[in-house]
Amino acid sequence: MTRDEFNRFCAAMAQTTHVVQWGNSDVWKVGGKVFAICGWNDGADAFTFKASDLAFEVLQNAPGIRPAPYLASRGMKWLQQYNERGLSDEELKNHIVASYDLVVAGMTQKKRAELGL
Repeated sequence: MTRDEFNRFCAAMAQTTHVVQWGNSDVWKVGGKVFAICGWNDGADAFTFKASDLAFEVLQNAPGIRPAPYLASRGMKWLQQYNERGLSDEELKNHIVASYDLVVAGMTQKKRAELGL
């Protein structure tokens, strides 16, 4: 997946917002909460997403995937696909959707209702 494909995919999800921060990273949020990031890999594209406990345990040592710098070191379950081909584009998209769903599920019912989610 390219950075442009990543950005188009994230933009198509309901109620998302985009900012560029943290050293030119594309940061995607829903309800003000981060669910996906492209960047953080010494200038090369890397894709970072929130993971379920199971996905984190299974994928954290897979080729081309690692616990996300900064986030995982703080005890959060975030993974990063970096320069090696760890996931197919479809698998990566599925994990980005799952990350989005985890973030939405963590919102209050009121916040989800405000966003129409």
